[in-house]
Amino acid sequence: MEYNRFVALRTPIWDRFEDALGRAQARRGKALDYGELEQLAFDYRRVLHDYALARSRYADTSTARRLQRLAALGTRLLQRDHGRRLPSLTRFVTHTFPSTFKRRLPEILVALCLFLGSGLLGLAITFVYPNFGLVFTGPGALEGLQEGRLWTDALTEDIAPMAAAGIGANNIRVALMGWAGGLTAGLLTLYLVFYNGLMLGSVIGLTLHHSLVGGLLTFVSAHGPLEISMILVCSGGGLVLARGLITSDDRPRTVALREAARDALVLLVGCLPWLALLAAVEAFISPAVGLSPQLKLAIGLALEALFLLFALNPQSMNTSMSTSSDRPTQGHTP
Repeated sequence: MEYNRFVALRTPIWDRFEDALGRAQARRGKALDYGELEQLAFDYRRVLHDYALARSRYADTSTARRLQRLAALGTRLLQRDHGRRLPSLTRFVTHTFPSTFKRRLPEILVALCLFLGSGLLGLAITFVYPNFGLVFTGPGALEGLQEGRLWTDALTEDIAPMAAAGIGANNIRVALMGWAGGLTAGLLTLYLVFYNGLMLGSVIGLTLHHSLVGGLLTFVSAHGPLEISMILVCSGGGLVLARGLITSDDRPRTVALREAARDALVLLVGCLPWLALLAAVEAFISPAVGLSPQLKLAIGLALEALFLLFALNPQSMNTSMSTSSDRPTQGHTP
């Protein structure tokens, strides 16, 4: 075919394909409908065919360069994997974390039940053996308790800046251990949840025995509810990871494990900012003697409510349904 005839016959196809590419790019990732996608994919194949012909016969022409550009743009639009892009911060907050949290509630509830059960066990043991709680607080706390002082009284506002770094590091360490414990088939995760529940129940029983439980609850009221939630959510992520290692349903194990690892990572990343906030609350607000118990409790409940609003965002359901309906039109070239 002569060059002029080739250009005259095929230019309308190239023009139509270039216009369709411009409209698709202007939508910024919104799904094409089936008719548009089918036509775009059909013209894309024709452009690739024409580019191969032009490169072999008319390599140094403007037509060959144009077809090369159109082929590259079409490949970038139609062949990229839309589902593997890192989510933006807004999408992570409004959709990725809430939808993952709700989908993985069974694992989180397992951690919650274990935590409550071990807490009740620790409380019961301390009623029978009052000094059992000293296993967690250390024997040095007994003298203070007998004198009517809590070990938390040493955390004064003067040392709060230094304490914040240590508390934050400890919170993150516990969360990471609960999450990474999934790699041990969940055994380390279950142990960590059981240990923390047993410790809380025992310490409450210990202070109750010395009539100081009110002071302890006042101290933990500002950070306690959210801190427990962080431990349980991160531990739930560990159980998700463990489930991916142990079971795969009817899917290939690699697929199940990849999905479990992704969900577990989303749960951990979603908790990290709250863990940093907890460090500041536990260092500056919890030991503040100038704040009333009612205000500390209000702060603790408000933080917990904000987290639950973040985790149970109802908009994520609508976004998830919209994403599911659009997904068939955003894949590879049919």
